[in-house]
This record gives sequence, C-alpha cells and structure tokens, in this order.
Amino acid sequence: MNDTTERYFNRELSWLEFNQRVLDEACEPANPLLERLKFLAITGSNLEEFFMVRVGGLQLVRDSGADAADPASLAAAEQLGPILERVRRMVEDQYRCLSELEELLAEHGIRRLRAIGLSEAQRQSLERNYVDEIVSTLAPMAIDDEEEMPHLRGGGMHLAFRLRDADPLGKSNDDEAGSERFVVIALAPVLPRLLVLPSERGCEFLMLEEAIELLADRFFPHALVLEATPFRMTRNADMRVREDSAGDLMTGMQEILLERKWSDCVRLEVAAGASQAMREFLGRSLGAEPGDVFDIPGPLDLSAWMSLTGLHGYESLKAEPWAAQPSPAFDPAEPIFAALQRQSVLLYHPYESFEPVVRMIEQAAEDPDVIAIKQTLYRTSKDSPIIKALARAAENGKNVTALVELKARFDEQRNIEWARRLETAGVHVIHGVKGLKTHAKICIVVRREPQGVQRYVHFGTGNYNETTARIYSDASYLTADDDLGADAVAFFNAISGFSQPLPFRRIEAAPLGLRDKLLELIDIEIQRTLDGQKGMITAKLNSLVDPTLIEALYAASQAGVEIRLNVRGICCLRPGVPGMSQNIRVTSIVDRFLEHARIMHFHHGGDDLVFLSSADWMQRNLDKRIELLVPIDDAEARRRLIDILDTHFRDNVKARALRPDGRWIPVRELERSKGRSTGLVRSQLELWRQATDASEQQTRQRLTRFQPHQGPDDNG
Repeated sequence: MNDTTERYFNRELSWLEFNQRVLDEACEPANPLLERLKFLAITGSNLEEFFMVRVGGLQLVRDSGADAADPASLAAAEQLGPILERVRRMVEDQYRCLSELEELLAEHGIRRLRAIGLSEAQRQSLERNYVDEIVSTLAPMAIDDEEEMPHLRGGGMHLAFRLRDADPLGKSNDDEAGSERFVVIALAPVLPRLLVLPSERGCEFLMLEEAIELLADRFFPHALVLEATPFRMTRNADMRVREDSAGDLMTGMQEILLERKWSDCVRLEVAAGASQAMREFLGRSLGAEPGDVFDIPGPLDLSAWMSLTGLHGYESLKAEPWAAQPSPAFDPAEPIFAALQRQSVLLYHPYESFEPVVRMIEQAAEDPDVIAIKQTLYRTSKDSPIIKALARAAENGKNVTALVELKARFDEQRNIEWARRLETAGVHVIHGVKGLKTHAKICIVVRREPQGVQRYVHFGTGNYNETTARIYSDASYLTADDDLGADAVAFFNAISGFSQPLPFRRIEAAPLGLRDKLLELIDIEIQRTLDGQKGMITAKLNSLVDPTLIEALYAASQAGVEIRLNVRGICCLRPGVPGMSQNIRVTSIVDRFLEHARIMHFHHGGDDLVFLSSADWMQRNLDKRIELLVPIDDAEARRRLIDILDTHFRDNVKARALRPDGRWIPVRELERSKGRSTGLVRSQLELWRQATDASEQQTRQRLTRFQPHQGPDDNG
C-alpha cells in the first residue's frame, strides 16, 4: 500500500483505517473519559459487522473459485491475509486502550472487579441479587461429540468449561482415561453483561462470565473445573435472497434470517490464556480455521462497554450536551405546509431537530385536505412515530403507499414487522424492488388547496429514524417546488409500479442516470478549466469506491480542477500523486456525530450547482440500489450547504488528511509542518454554534414582535 504508483487503495483495508480513526478518538486524552469509552465500544461493534459482511463475503468468493481481482488488483484470497494481519494489530490497540481507560475510570470510582477480589458484602450481594437468576436462566450444554456441537448464536458470548469428572465424595478420577470433557454455557442476552455490586465509592461491577465461573459448582456439582474460557464466534451474514426463485419476498427474507443463524464461522474470539486443548476443541467443533482464531487479551465484546457510557452522576466524564435546535424556518404554532408555501427549507441534523420532518407526516395524517402520502422506508426506529402516522393516515381514509425495503441488512426483521403492521392499517405496502435495494429517502404529501393539488416533498440523506437523527449528521430538504414535486411523483410511481420513468425535470436516480450525471458534471469542470476558467469540485461522502468516478476525478485533477473530498469511511482514491491526483485533497472527520450527509458542489463557472444525495460513490449504490440526486436551487439553502462544506474543510481539530501512501495524518499536524498558524476549528462544534445562534436570534425576534389580542368583534 506504500507504492504511490498504484491507482487505488483496497476497499477493505481502507475501511479498517476508518475504524482506526474511530479508535484514535478513544485514545485521545483530550476527549472525556466516557466519550472515549463510547468510541472504543463503537470500534468493537464496527469490527463485528465488518467480519459478518465483508470478511464473510470475501471467504465465500474465495471458496467459490470465482476470485476476480478488485480495482487494487487483489483477489479475495490475497486480501484476506493483509486484512487479518491488520485486524490483529487493531485488536492489540483496542485492548491497550481499554487497559488505559480502566485505570483512569478506576480513579473516578468506575471499576471492573475480579471474582477473586470480591469483598464479603459484594459476594453476599451477588448471591442475593444475581445467583438465582443466573443459575435458573442458563443451562450447560455437554459436548459428547465435537461434530455435534449445539447451535450457538453468532455474536453471542459463551463460556466453555473443561471438566474432569469426580466421584460423589469429591475425589477426581485421575486414573480414568478420557474423563475430561467439555461443556458450553451460552450467556443469555436477557442477563446483564455487567453485574453492578455494592461499592463504598462509585460504580463497581463484575463481568457475567466471571460470575458464572465463580458459580461453577452450582452447574457442575460433581466435577472439577480444569479450565473456563470465554469465547465468541462471528457468523457470515453476507447472504442474499434469490429473488428470481422467491415468489414471496417476505418469505425469502425470513429464510435469509434463518440461514444467517446457521452460517459458517468467520471469526472465533477466545480469551487469551486458553489451553491448547481448549483452543483445538473450539476450533474443530465450530469449524474455525486457525487463521480465523483471535486471542483476546481482555473481556470479549467491547460493545458491551457502551452500557457504562450512560452512567448517571458522572457528567464530568461525558461530552457536553449539544441539544438539537429548532429550525428558525418553522413556527411551532404554524402548520408545516404553510411554511413550505413560502419557502423551501434546508435542515442540517442533528444540529437542527428532525422534528419538522416527523411533524410534516403527523400533520399530513390528520389534515383533511391531504389526500395521499407516498414514502420510502429503509431503516426506522424501534417505536417509530412515522410508522404510526402512516398507519393513522390510512385509517383516516387517505391513500398511503409505503415502500418498505425488506433487504435493509440487519433491519430485515423489524421491517418485516412494520410492513405487516402497515398492511393491517390499510397502507399499500411494496416490499422493495426486485433485484435492487431502495435506498432513496423521499416522502411526498399530496394536498388539495384552493389553487389546485399541491405536492410537498421531503428529500433526505439519512433514514426516517428520529433516534439516529440525533447522532447522525444528515441533511433534509423540504419543498413545495413544482418541478421537484413532479419528479418525486414520477420517481415514486416508477418504483412502485416497477416501470421505466419518464425523463425527470431536475432529479437523477440510480441505477438509471445518476452516475452519468456525475460524470457529466465532472466533465463540465474539466472543460471549463481547459478553457481557462476556474474549475472546482467539492464533495462530502461516506465512501468513495467506484472506479469510473475515481478515474474521472483523476482526469479532472490532471486538467487542473481543484478537488476537495470529505470522505468519512472508505476511500479507494489515492490523492496527492504527481501527474495523477496532485490537485485532489481528501479529508475525513470522526467526531461525536457520525458524518452521514452526501453533499456535492460543482463551481460551474460561478453558477454553483449544489446537490444532496442518498448515494455514496460506490458500485453498489450506483448499479444495485435505487438512489436519488437532488439539485438544491433555493438560493438560501444552496448558500448554506456551501458554507457547511467549507466549514468541514476548515476543520483542523478532528479532521485527518489522506496521504498518497495511505496514512491518515491529523490536519493540525500538517499545518504545523508547513509553518501555518491558524485558529482551531472543530467543524461539528462550529455547526452546532451556528444552529444555536440562529435559533436564539429567531426566539429574540419573536419575543420583540408585538402581536395584539383580537376580540370577537375586532377586525384589527
């Protein structure tokens, strides 16, 4: 990866460097302790999904024999070795960080206990509050034959015991050959992983697996425990429904969910210190290749530590709350539709609240003038008010159509349940589009008004999930624009009717013309630059993988176009290479909110073309998903999006820059190395302050606006 003559970085290794940037935030001393612990927990859950999907998929490709090379010229088998090597280094860093955090947290009274060091009061509390529930809930599973290992849940915690039978008097059968045996206990998700015990100061807890080991005599009264080893397996989740043979997509998705439960082991984590006999037993019985076994030098499953980050009474160890601000564009006392009749509105979450989006759908459900609602749903919250509003709208006699994407990975079961609930309420539910995932975020409200039928549209870069809208950075555009309304209806009718849409007036959609539109916009910047004009492209994305677009950006760079890319996660483009990409700058921001918005700005000779999109620049988004690219023509919204992009590129606190050799260097370090002395800019903090200032200014204006009460006979 250090050879700058190569044109692409490997996708999977690039993703691992993104997870390293998250881990860097966990290791950052300037961050509050519980915020650091949160980042560490996120790296654990990120890595779990990476193995389930990406590593699992590569293993399937390798084993199938259809092992085509990726754009970086690496076949699947060639990628797996460097991936596993990089992950092992990352695991070492993770647990080095955990060790440091545990020491620092202990100074504040947050302490992980060890079973051997429990006080008498803590032992009594364990007995009184937990033992009966643990022993009654969990069940040992004896392994008589390694080839008949009981089914174990992927991602679940387990405890393996190596036992030697003893006679009823407690004497071990040392002379009896083959008396050693293995037993597995699955830690039930209904039990807390961290058992809080009495403490004279702070919060002290014992890991559930240590409590079970301490209670081994309750599970095995006539056996000697030779060894107890926590372990955890990750199963392959890269399963796809065969839509050509699944007459009922919902049934097909349920089959996929069942298949995942029985899929192959792609990673086996074993607590460090396990004996060779234990490691061989687990590897053989779970079908894990030796290279897929990871020795973990601490408590398994770092995501479990997320539960500590919400502890009450430790506010000084947490990040300062940044509350979402109400948008100045909306008066809470005024219907959403009245505000949108005056102007289109851009919301930038979570700095501005997602509440207006929810309120638009809730008001539409009750408004007697609303005749129809059409909406795509990819991921929603557990208790979604939007789902409830759509159901209520249908019950109120409105024509409601919802495209519920059943193929949204890891949300399949929830979406199946929501689809059934909506169907019961009378909503016309479409279970996605055959062969494609519908990832576009769009809601259309059709309303009868004195001048005729009016369409109100919400376009988003994020999901209709009010919970994640508090922690994901996304953009919403709400508008009553006629052209965008007509395009929105044509788009939705095409995907709901499985038909080819008529040419759109303003938007573009994947897999139809979105990539071609981007290539056209890039080419225009190239031509203007060659004609002596300024050429500039700025884009904010989650991932940049598509080779066609990368090559177009290389061509633009060689023509002299200035290119700024803010890429949160995967970036296969190699910037800063003389003669290839010397005019391309790539930065990435990892901060308290997950950067998720997709925003593009093309200079276009000073005309400033600005777009929002649901799509990242990846083959899967452009070829295998239904996505949208939406132009933002409202002058105020366009100006604000350009300012947002500029703010992100001024970040020198949380931003890192991608170098030609693949390293991500803090932008502040690069500035110092070049002798620059600029003020500190943390883009997320700056954007929150801007939203707060705008909200406060609007509040002051409302307070100073005199509005008289009018009596029943007072005409003003």
